[in-house]
Amino acid sequence: MIAIVNPRFFRDNQLIANETVLVDGNKIVGFTNDTIPDGYVVIDAEQNYLTPGFIDLQIYGSGGNLFSAYPTVATLAQMDADLMSKGTTGFLACIATNSDEIIEQAILAAKAYRPMAKGFLGLHLEGPYLNAKRKGAHLASYIKKATLDEVKRIIELADGVVKMMTIAPELQDDEVINYLLDNDVVLSIGHSDANFEQATEAYNKGITTTTHLFNAMPSIHHREPNLPTALFNHPTAMSSIIADGLHVNFEIVKMSYHLLKDRLFLITDAVTPCDIGPYHHQLAGDKFVTLGIALSGSNITMTSSVRNCIEKCGISTADALKLATINPAKVIGHDQFKGKITIGQQADLIILDDSFNVKEVIFEGEKVNRTFQH
Repeated sequence: MIAIVNPRFFRDNQLIANETVLVDGNKIVGFTNDTIPDGYVVIDAEQNYLTPGFIDLQIYGSGGNLFSAYPTVATLAQMDADLMSKGTTGFLACIATNSDEIIEQAILAAKAYRPMAKGFLGLHLEGPYLNAKRKGAHLASYIKKATLDEVKRIIELADGVVKMMTIAPELQDDEVINYLLDNDVVLSIGHSDANFEQATEAYNKGITTTTHLFNAMPSIHHREPNLPTALFNHPTAMSSIIADGLHVNFEIVKMSYHLLKDRLFLITDAVTPCDIGPYHHQLAGDKFVTLGIALSGSNITMTSSVRNCIEKCGISTADALKLATINPAKVIGHDQFKGKITIGQQADLIILDDSFNVKEVIFEGEKVNRTFQH
């Protein structure tokens, strides 16, 4: 049992100071301003921020190998440990448009790693069912239209480990979309050339979110509102955004937040250096490129994403933290037990200083060994 004393945290967007948080096992069990009950180990937050652990629903690698280049249990374990040390206590490992063989290897690795996973929540398949017109850094040679038989084979092999898929719905048959939704796969519109009407229809049919807003999709035009406007005008559709100032200008991140509020969430879309396989990611300044030309992934963490939202976009600390915690938890249906500091929630917590550097990570009620931090 753990008692976290002297924290600052947000409850209903109100800053709470010096209220001790009590953790028993993997749950938050109470709050107190009185004497700490017997049997609790004390962690002093020293007036720093206490927040739910961050959730990244789209990341390709962290701490070493790119997962699609090395689709193994060892790579997932490496990502899990590295991300946990940096305050990301939940993540979906992402696979870009790739060969059937790599997708199957990734699924088998994820299933094998699932019993020992900590922050690893499953896979996000970004492709191959995209629109080649909006391929971005994805390889057109692997992009294809989905067939029901192929999708069934993937989902049956996955046995629940594929949690999310990015697709271009304007090119897919209803029977494919309905099958994926019926099998609890979160569908996201991305790498899509959908117009306003097509995107609105897709959201109304049950596609709930959107992949990296403004990247690999048509722009807003005053006579052609397109996909972004369909998102903004929809009452429930959500979207991820990459807040590195390179994929999306910070003024546009700020505008998107003001339009979407709790329907927006942060992803890193982060990759690692890689020189094997179809995707060669090279670090160029503060970004990654592939083949020297295409912006291929970010070089940020969830912590720096939150910091950017606060310092570069003028978003309040409370709201910026929601973009990395409860909002992504809602996307994958984990908001009933992750993403808030309330009684009954999982005790996946991080302590951040005023500069939003990670001071401590607590996962399921235990302090995390942070030797992987760098």
